[in-house]
Formats: sequence, C-alpha cells, structure tokens
Amino acid sequence: MDRRTRRGAEAAADDIVFDRGRFTIAGTDRSVGIGEVARRSFEASYLPNDIETGFSERANFGPVDSATFPSGAHLAEVEIDIETGAVALTRYVAVDDVGRVLNPLVCEGQIAGGIVQGVGQALLEELRYDAESGQLLTGSFLDYAMPRADDLCDFALGGNPNPTTKNPLGVKGVGEAGTLGAIPAVLNAVNDALFSAGAPAVAAPATSEKLWRALRAAAPSA
Repeated sequence: MDRRTRRGAEAAADDIVFDRGRFTIAGTDRSVGIGEVARRSFEASYLPNDIETGFSERANFGPVDSATFPSGAHLAEVEIDIETGAVALTRYVAVDDVGRVLNPLVCEGQIAGGIVQGVGQALLEELRYDAESGQLLTGSFLDYAMPRADDLCDFALGGNPNPTTKNPLGVKGVGEAGTLGAIPAVLNAVNDALFSAGAPAVAAPATSEKLWRALRAAAPSA
C-alpha cells in the first residue's frame, strides 16, 4: 500500500500559513504545531514516498572567498638553569597584523592570553598515559602543569594593522594569534640555548627534566 494513502486530506503548499509556531491551512481552522510536525517527520507513513524521514539541513552563510590571513612576528628570549633545567622566559616581543583593530585593549588582551597558552604548550603541558592500560596520568592540575604568572615576563606587544578588503570592517582574526606565534618562538629559543651548550634539541613540551637530561648528555664525561 502506498504510504500516502494513510494520510488525511492534502493541501497545496501555497495554502499553508506559518504563524506563532503553527502551520494552518488558510481559510480554515485546521492547524498543527511545529513540534508535532517535527515528531511526525520521523514517521514514514506521514511522508511522500520520495522524502526521507527526519529533518536535516546544512547551509553556509559565509560570503564567497571570505578567508582572511592575519600575520605576525614573535620573538622570545629564555635562560636555562644548567643545574636544574628550569627555563626562565626573560623577554617576549610580538608584532601582529590583525587588520583594523576595533578595541585595542581587548585585542591586546587576546594576544597576551594566546601567548600564555603557547608558552604553556611549549614548556609545560603534556598528556601522559600509562603504556599498559591507556589510563590518563595527568588528569588533574596536580599532574598537568599550566603556566602561572611567575612563569612569564612582561610582553612587548606592537601592531601593524593592514585592513582586509574581504569584509566591511577590515578586520582579521586575532583569537589564536598569540598561541600560534608563541609555540615556535619559545621552543626555538630553548633549542637555540641548548645548541650553544652543545646539547641535543628537544620537542615540546620542553620540561625541566627533558632539558636537564639534554644538558647532562652534553656535559663532558667525568
């Protein structure tokens, strides 16, 4: 049996009026709420044969060719304690192009916050798992190190705004600008210091233990 025969009387699409959450056949008192329509959409007997059950839709409301490309240059200077491997971030300078800046204070705060996140990834933060069970071993802030105020130095931040033509405001992204610049800047500074000591390079996170072991490997044999 054609499942459409199980439905009630039909109405033309142009006769359907939607108002205040209900669909009504114009000129009648016959109506149905949007909630009921959504529920019935999953019942095949209420649908034409050529329509799948359920509601699903996807749309892109962005303009064509809307990508913008912020850029910047970040420079970090560090000192490594040879005896402990502890890293001190002694200087940090950054210049970013995020397009037209609408709120300088918020923009600077966004970049500074991103830098802190990048420093954390470069030096401290690491997910470690038990090799046999797969259990996460760094599941709390007692085990997972995040940067604190005393891990940081003052940031010297500058801007080189070049407004984009791809949106009316001329703005570009700034949400991750500090993070993307800080990770390579800090890690390159660390490995440059290791290189000057004859020690092998390390991968992020450049923890004190990793640096201590790298420096011990470079130390002359007793």
